[in-house]
Amino acid sequence: MDNPSYSSSTSSLGEFPVEQSTPQKPSALSNLLENVDESQQMATARSRAEYAHQNKLVAVRLGVASALFSALRLKHPPTAAHCLRVALNCSAWGLSVEITDEERDEIEVAALLHDVGKIGVPDRILQKCGKLTEDEYSLIEHHRQNGLAILSCCSDSKTLLEIVRYTGGWFNGAREGFDRAGMDLPLGSRLLSIVDAFDSMTTDHVYRKALSRDRAMNELFEGAGTQFDPELIQQFAALLSSESVGFNERVSRRWLHELYPEATNALWCSGNVTAAATQLPSINSLFHHKLLDSMHDAVVFIDSDRRIFLWNRAAERLTGATNSQVCDGAWTPEIIGLRDEMGRYLTEENCPVLTCLGNGQQSLRRLSIRARENKEMSVDAHISPVVGRDGIVHGVTLVLHDASPEVDLQERVEKLADKATRDPLTGVANRAQFDDALAELVETGLQRGVASSLIICDIDFFKKINDTYGHQAGDDALVSFAALLTRFCRPGDLVARYGGEEFIMLCMECENASATSKAEELRRELAGTPLPMLAGKCITASFGVTELQEGDTPETMLRRADRALMQAKDLGRNTVVQLGAGMAGEPTPQQTTGWFNWFKSSSPDQLLERKLITAVPIGVVVEKLRGFVADHHAQIVSIEEDNISLKIEGHGQQQSRRNDDRPVPFSIELSFEETEIPSPGRIGPMSRTLILVSIRPIRHRDRRRSNALERARQLLSSLRSYLVAQDYLPPPPVDNK
Repeated sequence: MDNPSYSSSTSSLGEFPVEQSTPQKPSALSNLLENVDESQQMATARSRAEYAHQNKLVAVRLGVASALFSALRLKHPPTAAHCLRVALNCSAWGLSVEITDEERDEIEVAALLHDVGKIGVPDRILQKCGKLTEDEYSLIEHHRQNGLAILSCCSDSKTLLEIVRYTGGWFNGAREGFDRAGMDLPLGSRLLSIVDAFDSMTTDHVYRKALSRDRAMNELFEGAGTQFDPELIQQFAALLSSESVGFNERVSRRWLHELYPEATNALWCSGNVTAAATQLPSINSLFHHKLLDSMHDAVVFIDSDRRIFLWNRAAERLTGATNSQVCDGAWTPEIIGLRDEMGRYLTEENCPVLTCLGNGQQSLRRLSIRARENKEMSVDAHISPVVGRDGIVHGVTLVLHDASPEVDLQERVEKLADKATRDPLTGVANRAQFDDALAELVETGLQRGVASSLIICDIDFFKKINDTYGHQAGDDALVSFAALLTRFCRPGDLVARYGGEEFIMLCMECENASATSKAEELRRELAGTPLPMLAGKCITASFGVTELQEGDTPETMLRRADRALMQAKDLGRNTVVQLGAGMAGEPTPQQTTGWFNWFKSSSPDQLLERKLITAVPIGVVVEKLRGFVADHHAQIVSIEEDNISLKIEGHGQQQSRRNDDRPVPFSIELSFEETEIPSPGRIGPMSRTLILVSIRPIRHRDRRRSNALERARQLLSSLRSYLVAQDYLPPPPVDNK
């Protein structure tokens, strides 16, 4: 089984009213900000409740030191959110291994405050979008000493301070500034460094996009023996493979019900327990960003300190930058490559946004931005100040309207096809349109190397809804669920009814982490919104998420998402599960000559033969191979020791006009070998798994068909993606002379 990503909460039956917002023109923005409908009030209430829940967790875990976490959250909210996730995951890990309660307490507190030293890092560095200079990187690195100094003033726990002190140390001792290595490093530091790195890699940042869980895990294995404790890496991989859905809930319950002030405050020198503030920052109440996500135009909110705190879905579509990458960062025109009417790049000195922030005057200009794939796009930019009753400028709203000449024509064409491609009950796309859109997404995504994702979701216990409330209520629930999905859909995405109570969302140019986050947000909102047709109760849904990866066909991508959905249901429903490694980088070049001679096997019976290598252990590789077998509908012919023989009939192959219609059945032989490779600077040998892959058509006459080699290459690419492997290049021979 792949290493899935989980999230869940308790299931219930229920309801929610949804009003679909139509795109608003910039002139309607003021009215939009003044009117908040009932659904948005409910969303705000849920957000407040979640914020208050986090505050309670922090207060009971840190006690008198909760003010330190609050200060970090006010300084840089993404860092504080990262610390809370790391602490919860460290606690979950601690529950699955044999450590004392005292050790687990110290690890949890250290995780919550391991980045508290970033309070002393300048905002311009924390919010910087580009690469850090050497001096800036040095300031970031100094946050560890800052944090240790802060904690030393309020705690005399030697173990807690040592965990924080050595969290940045490398297992092989190669990192400067640390006087310990290997098993001399505290257990808490070794454990915390792994969870810290994993969460950082799987979270969007302003300077880079998140990795999938599979690829992040592969990076951890690459660092085993150098940066990380190899035995703990094995433990962490096993934890992810067998992770229980209820881990975070179990940790939350333990913190809220099993921790007592006396034990919590034992780590701190003195003070009084104070509850963290439970109110959301007031700036959020000024701008109802939920209402803006349905707009066709990009909307950006910048506060008086130049901090971006809203980046709606249309802004993501136009620029390619996600909300999590940009929000809480400082506004600069370089973020979107802003140019003036003459095509010249705007600087901070002549940026109309910063000018408006300074003089409080609005402007409307035809500018251009750097859109997706670094293409230039003409936009109408409407910049308006947000002025309070006291006359103070609190910030700026930036509205970007796509002024490309082809936009109007595209909208007219879409309206003509709309009636023939819509589900008559819910109004979303039908199965036929989804099939066409998925085929296009896979083809263009692989050609251009663009990350796109698929979310498949199914209403839990839908038959019970029909049996209890009647089929009309069931239909109304389907319509409400479809409306919710549509509200979370960006322009360019597609929501379709796949059949019955099952829906699918295609997310263009959206990687695994962003799609999983969107599915989790959908899950929470659905589970917390009562539906009138169900007597005020709530419904829940299960979600499967995957990203397009090399070697995919429409069938394999859909099957992988469906497999994730089945896992979500097996884990108790009302859950999000993510499978797949996603895109590795640049698309594989589609060559027809040249290096094929090197790519072919020397054996006359084989069409392709290649040796692959991966950092993950052989047991994890075999589990990932199960996913390949399931998604390709492969048949296991034989298993002999470390050799596996597969048969793929080829019914899922994509056929083009230049290929004949008869699919090519293939035989795939795999041989596995676990090897240890000496590596300088590493404690112990570097363990790797080698996989010898041989692919041949089952029918000998198919070897001459023009598409046989192309299809074999596609299967090999797919194997690489599923196993998170790369081609093995043996080290050069040693010259004895």
